[in-house]
Amino acid sequence: MTTPVNAPQWPRQIPYIIASEACERFSFYGMRNILTPFLMTALLLSIPEELRGTMAKDVFHSFVIGVYFFPLLGGWIADRFFGKYNTILWLSLIYCVGHAFLAIFEHSIQGFYTGLFLIALGSGGIKPLVSSFMGDQFDQTNKTLAQKAFDLFYFTINFGSFFASLSMPLLLKYYGAAVAFGIPGVLMFIATVFFWLGRKRYVHMPPEPKNPHGFLPVIRTALLTKIAGQANIGLVLALVGIISAAYALVNIPTLGIVAGLCCALVLVMGFVGAGASLQLERARGIHPDIAVDGVRSVLRILILFALVTPFWSLFDQKASTWILQANDMSKPAWFEPAMMQALNPLLVMLLIPFNNFVLYPAIERMGIKLTALRKMGAGIAITGVSWIVVGSIQLAMDGGSVLSIFWQIVPYALLTFGEVLVSATGLEFAYSQAPKAMKGTIMSFWTLSVTVGNLWVLLANVSVKSTAVTEQIAQTGISITAFQMFFFAGFAILAALMFALYARSYQMQDHYRHVES
Repeated sequence: MTTPVNAPQWPRQIPYIIASEACERFSFYGMRNILTPFLMTALLLSIPEELRGTMAKDVFHSFVIGVYFFPLLGGWIADRFFGKYNTILWLSLIYCVGHAFLAIFEHSIQGFYTGLFLIALGSGGIKPLVSSFMGDQFDQTNKTLAQKAFDLFYFTINFGSFFASLSMPLLLKYYGAAVAFGIPGVLMFIATVFFWLGRKRYVHMPPEPKNPHGFLPVIRTALLTKIAGQANIGLVLALVGIISAAYALVNIPTLGIVAGLCCALVLVMGFVGAGASLQLERARGIHPDIAVDGVRSVLRILILFALVTPFWSLFDQKASTWILQANDMSKPAWFEPAMMQALNPLLVMLLIPFNNFVLYPAIERMGIKLTALRKMGAGIAITGVSWIVVGSIQLAMDGGSVLSIFWQIVPYALLTFGEVLVSATGLEFAYSQAPKAMKGTIMSFWTLSVTVGNLWVLLANVSVKSTAVTEQIAQTGISITAFQMFFFAGFAILAALMFALYARSYQMQDHYRHVES
């Protein structure tokens, strides 16, 4: 039987990217999932025990913020100078060096934190580029296969994460930090080799030359162009953002350097973006219509990304807050609390095929159209529900009940279902909505939403250190931990409602490349 001429064909180079991603994700999640236990039991022993948990959470979420902040740098370098392939390859080598530092400097806070910085730079720098680079391998003739490829891409991420989550806590316990952090380094080197092997088959999109009609020039024109008889409200908003950012920087001693810098960035982006959107039409005539329309499209995407940030606040705490809860639950002697995280990637690997082949077709047959935005909004809400469950578990524990660690299976299942709806869908959505000249950059903004999500966690941790806040929480009759869990649940559910309302007016774009004749 011959294949029809018009049948979409899989790009032959995709296996190299998928294999590389599987190894890289094993290396990343291997070290990430044992980071909190290692900090609690080894590196931070000089800190009083009652403060150690909060400090470990701060270090963990500061690291995650770095991982998801450096995509801005990686996307900019790739788009403007070296292209995606070269940027991924070079930053992967830095990534390998970072793993070596963790293994070598297991007893040195300075050396260990340097390793975390290098991993954040390497992992974060390549993060938006690998998925975007994979999207570049598709065109209009086979774009229908792209969502399946992104699902497979996400499947392999969780394949690596599953085995890392099971094995690394045991390796840390029985063989020590040097081995537990060294093995992920070896896997990262193998990932780099896999990626390099496919170099002659890849579609290489050249970096875009400096564009006088790019995103930032259009934003600047919109803010600074004066029109007689009209107030420059957009510029005023931008200045408010800059002044607020300066205030956040001044308060770094209170917020911490990572939280302070991230607050400043978020304030500038939020107020400048809002100001520019109010008077974007002022840029017409100075810049081509296609450039102005492109910027408006990006600003609309960024609003959706902002509404996804509460999801990441909840999701990433499974490796900090949920582990700390698991430490106080009953469990088999051989079972390490961090091993519960293996449940997340296992469920992802089960849910992705179940959703695509069973659940989604069944819902479509009911006459309900499952758009990317509907999936993402539902995912944020379901994630909020998972935290209502984990908060209820905490209430029972605070009341004196001794609960098995396996009670966490229910919130893990809900959290993972929400993750599949948000994260796997969001990767393809972000790529498809990005104009050609900003593929790497817009994927960087997608990952920046994770940084902002973890920023909310740091700010919540800072707030509960205030006597006034703790006294208010005490009046509720529940513990600070349980209060924070229900707070984050409400935060996510409110964001899901706002996301659904905004998504109703969002116009979908199609920015897959055309085949050159």
